Amino acid sequence: MEQIFGENGSETPEPVKAQVTGELPPWLRGSLLRNGPGLFSVGESQYNHWFDGLSLIHSFTFSGGEVTYRSKFLKSDTYKRNIKADRIVVSEFGTMIYPDPCKNIFSRVFTHLSNVIPDFTDNNLINIIRYGQDYYASSEVNYINQINPETLETVGRVNYRDHIALNLATAHPHYDSEGNTYNMGTALMSFGRPKYVIFKVPGDASDEQSGKPALRKVEQIASIPFRSTLFPSYYHSFGMTENYIVFVEQPFKLDIVKLATAYFRGVNWGSCLKFDKDDITLFHVVNKHTGKAVSTRFYADALVVFHHINAYESDGHVVFDLISYEDSKLYEMFYMKNLKRDVGSFLEENRSSCIPDVLRFVLPLAADKEAPRGQNLVALEGETATAVMKEDGSVYCQPDFLFKGLELPGINYNFNAKKYRYFYASKMELSAHPSKIAKFDVVSRTLLEWHQENCFASEPVFVASPGAVEEDDGVILSSVISPDPNISPFMLVLDAKTFTEIARASIDANVHMDLHGLFIPAV
Repeated sequence: MEQIFGENGSETPEPVKAQVTGELPPWLRGSLLRNGPGLFSVGESQYNHWFDGLSLIHSFTFSGGEVTYRSKFLKSDTYKRNIKADRIVVSEFGTMIYPDPCKNIFSRVFTHLSNVIPDFTDNNLINIIRYGQDYYASSEVNYINQINPETLETVGRVNYRDHIALNLATAHPHYDSEGNTYNMGTALMSFGRPKYVIFKVPGDASDEQSGKPALRKVEQIASIPFRSTLFPSYYHSFGMTENYIVFVEQPFKLDIVKLATAYFRGVNWGSCLKFDKDDITLFHVVNKHTGKAVSTRFYADALVVFHHINAYESDGHVVFDLISYEDSKLYEMFYMKNLKRDVGSFLEENRSSCIPDVLRFVLPLAADKEAPRGQNLVALEGETATAVMKEDGSVYCQPDFLFKGLELPGINYNFNAKKYRYFYASKMELSAHPSKIAKFDVVSRTLLEWHQENCFASEPVFVASPGAVEEDDGVILSSVISPDPNISPFMLVLDAKTFTEIARASIDANVHMDLHGLFIPAV
């Protein structure tokens, strides 16, 4: 697995035509952009964690039954500084970097002082997101880097803090049918009272003439105070319905004091995240039109969530599905020292921690404060998740278990914020990287799988057929790589209904393992 996880990727800056077998749908036109770590060492220095690797963006462009491939490193300030120095000089989440001892004393003192409140890396390696008509490489910090989605050139860095008071922001925004983008971020100590912030960027925010970023038109919708001032919740994504934002304030927390002192204590920022198994999980439901939060205090047992699947409203209830872990050990698995040992052994030792559950929660929005204590307030037919009124007027939620072992979920995004039936995901087994992708039916609780021996498939991305009415009328795209030199990397195309292969496009180039991405339809 070291070849898959620890090997430096390389750029393919000019388009390479793929060899297509099978038949691509003639309507499939556009580009799938994917992002992930691609450079794990610079000079003699190496990163400690797989999520620290320098961003390598690649694209698969579909047109006229053909596929072309290209890839480029994100030319972030972090990338340029590291390459110029021929060593890693910018700290990442799992790798803390200290000044060169050859520097003079004044330079070293300045570097130490500047790390009291860390200025995070702009190595945006997690996802490709859209604000207005601008596309950005994104991670979870205050910087994003605008890219040209056709050439993959880096246009320039944007700082959220120039437009809205945030230190952190998710790489998983939501988009509505009008092209508006909704996202969430965290404002730490330097912006007054610490809080979570919900914001919106209008779909028409881009201005090609002036070159000004779409974020200049950002609108703050609401803020939510931290439950504990010095221990904000970590969150990777959130849910959205037609009218509400669903935020899970989980007991997987960032210790602010440890963060501020990490540099001086000789530890990385990742060590400042802690899971409190004895705490509760709070569910915040905020009206995205008015900014007002639903007053009922909904809570559940401790859990860790990275990815939401979908959320929707039904007869006075909010239903939301997510991928849940019982603790935070998954992050530990991706330290390079663990990836270079027998990953199967690590997973076997931590099976219950690293194999997630697919859960459904149901929140009754009009919870009657006078309802009998101990009564289940969920009144949706066919739903077995419960929401029980407690003595203090809060509502204790227990989920419906849907399935075990699915991650990196995606849906037909035309059904985002609506009642839906299918999602597509990676099948998690005793491997650090999934070799199977799957289609899950949330109604029948059944699964269809795709698998090829010794191959590793990226998260499946659904692309709808033009004018499609049925939810699963379309194709699934997944980038597939293999440590076997006899198997070329390929773009897999499945019929979303049957989950059977209709085409693949083999690529004569280095293709790296990625994390997330976005399909951009051809205009």
